[in-house]
Amino acid sequence: MVQLSEMTNEVLAAILKSIDEGIHVVNTDGITIFYNEVAAKHDGLEIDEVLGKPLLEVFPSLNKETSTLYKVLNATKPIYNQPQTYLNKHSVKIDTINTTLPIFVQNRIIGAVEIAKDYSRMKVLSERLIELQKGIQHKRKKELKTKNTNYTLDDLLTVDERVKAMKEKANKLAQSESSILVYGESGTGKELLVQGIHHASKRANGPFIAQNCAAIPEALLESILFGTAKGSYTGAVDRPGLFELANGGTLFLDELHTMPIELQAKLLRVLEDGIVRRVGGSNSFSVDVRIIAAMNEHPHTVLANQKMRSDLFYRLNVLMFEILPLREREKDILILTNHFIDYFNRQLDKKIRGITPEVDDLFLQYQWPGNVRELKHCIEYMMNMCEGHKLTVDDLPNLFKQNMKVKNKPKKHTENLSLRKNVQELESELITKALAISSGNVMQAAKLLEIPRQTLQYKLQKLNPIPTAE
Repeated sequence: MVQLSEMTNEVLAAILKSIDEGIHVVNTDGITIFYNEVAAKHDGLEIDEVLGKPLLEVFPSLNKETSTLYKVLNATKPIYNQPQTYLNKHSVKIDTINTTLPIFVQNRIIGAVEIAKDYSRMKVLSERLIELQKGIQHKRKKELKTKNTNYTLDDLLTVDERVKAMKEKANKLAQSESSILVYGESGTGKELLVQGIHHASKRANGPFIAQNCAAIPEALLESILFGTAKGSYTGAVDRPGLFELANGGTLFLDELHTMPIELQAKLLRVLEDGIVRRVGGSNSFSVDVRIIAAMNEHPHTVLANQKMRSDLFYRLNVLMFEILPLREREKDILILTNHFIDYFNRQLDKKIRGITPEVDDLFLQYQWPGNVRELKHCIEYMMNMCEGHKLTVDDLPNLFKQNMKVKNKPKKHTENLSLRKNVQELESELITKALAISSGNVMQAAKLLEIPRQTLQYKLQKLNPIPTAE
């Protein structure tokens, strides 16, 4: 019979192996006693190359002063979200963000565990972004007339009087130097409005730099915004951040409410005094940047849930714009439909002449949870499917049909009070809406539903909806 302790160890090992993050455990001698497959994949190694081996033998570029595991063993204090760059024994460069914790048994340290997130690829992409922005900025110094935005306020198509009034207000306030806060649901066109404001401002010839705060891990986001000083962490080099690169122009921070509270405090200081200090550096830089921030959650909800510092909110909320969701702009639905048909006629070399009356009615009934972005993707799908001269009901995406089926589901004469069935139906409807808003992206949909990505994938397999994008 298996002893309880042995069973507990097996269950614990199984759990650690299944976690979607790198787990590395060493004893007090720095010998690896547990190392899961995710960690091995991050490091480009096999588990057998690490397990039972001295840490510094496997990772020769580290030493007891630079290794986060050794730091925790020596100080017996945890380290959270620490960037680390190192070479494995095959001389492959690895970039991770580590949370490292001491392991105590009966008040005696017996080892340390490291939970690592690999951000090598993300770091490369971010560095390329920064280098690209630097190149754009350098080019603009030579040629001030070069455009650096794709959209103007004229590109915000509307016949809705409320949206027209917002455009007029935006055109007027573009000349101001005050900070701006934009609120609107996902897909309503917040960046289009922001680019239009920059284009109409006195900073039009300066750089326009956009950064989605939800797309980057906290430790990396700080270095991207404020830059890094050489030696601030292992592998760090002198690099300007987006504030420095946006000097003389506009910095657009999308989904600002997802920025960690600690980082919001640093952002507030920059807004107050216009001084930037690179991560790990001692020198300060004065910057002249106009901040425009955007959120896809209502400000009242964000403040009530303490996702945003109130002092930062009121500092940014000097000028505020709210973009209406598409379902509240019924007259704009068909205007935008014809615009996207013309656009994709040019892109796909087609000659579609519009939509049928049946599609017209469905478009006006539909709630458009993904707003203008969803409408654009819907038209693109239909244009690819259409073989005639007009877009028909047969050309509609499956997701659209599913949503309309849920909405127009006939009421039963006898109300079904089955809790299980009603919960399943509600769950299916919410998942469908989340996928629509995120354009089929499972990770973003899971975030909207506030459940783990793996849980959503499991539910999708049970529901068997249309294929989704990772």
